[in-house]
Amino acid sequence: MEEIIEAIVLGIIQGLTEFLPVSSSGHLELAKFFLGDDSVAEESLLMTVTLHAATALSTIVVFRKDILDIFKGLFRFQWNEETRFASKIILSMIPAAFVGLMFEEQIEALFTKNILLVGAMLMVTALLLFFADRAKNTGKPVGFLDALWVGIAQAIAIIPGISRSGATISTSVLLGIDRERAARFSFLMVVPLILGKMAKDIMDGELGASNTDQLPLLAGFVAAFLTGVFACLWMIKLVKNSKLTFFAVYCFIIAIVAMGVYWFFYRT
Repeated sequence: MEEIIEAIVLGIIQGLTEFLPVSSSGHLELAKFFLGDDSVAEESLLMTVTLHAATALSTIVVFRKDILDIFKGLFRFQWNEETRFASKIILSMIPAAFVGLMFEEQIEALFTKNILLVGAMLMVTALLLFFADRAKNTGKPVGFLDALWVGIAQAIAIIPGISRSGATISTSVLLGIDRERAARFSFLMVVPLILGKMAKDIMDGELGASNTDQLPLLAGFVAAFLTGVFACLWMIKLVKNSKLTFFAVYCFIIAIVAMGVYWFFYRT
């Protein structure tokens, strides 16, 4: 029963932080630091893949009509709106894929319970959200150059403390893109990356599914999927109604706490 409860908690955390702009990686690093060990990060690879699959599925369910329209347009084999949108998604993936593959060791070195780095990057996230909430003239569609800039923001968000959804949505809005389109593009652009990361984890690791209790996996999957659907829909509404300041304030407070703990207790 304890494993099932833990799986549900992990699923809820994954479902929320995948979409809400608070940086799941940053919160994980803070948890590791304050708990004094790496136990939080040492969940099984199979559970990790399962939870990522759940959030990917929640995105697909929320945007099922958009995805279906994209595939319909692609199979017409014409340079139509759907083909252009798919091309922008692919273009946006290139920076993060490049950074992830070429700088894997350097990226891993960032995840060493460095709460000063996390605090500083949470401050960056807070500023991005704050300014994005006050951006004007947000009515244009996503262009190819916009897609590249948003992709670069996604690549930078690999750093713990910078929220992926916060960075990509804020960048889009600051570029003048319509808020609802910005959220839609942000969530759709991450699906191929999640699926690609899942495939890499499966190929690189030993899942050991035969020795794993399936019930916690199912519980975690359902929790992550349902929470992900809720968080995705909620985030779209928040972005559309310019209500990102709450998350900016939250990230700012957590950043101050993290940096304060470092300077007052570990620099003296």
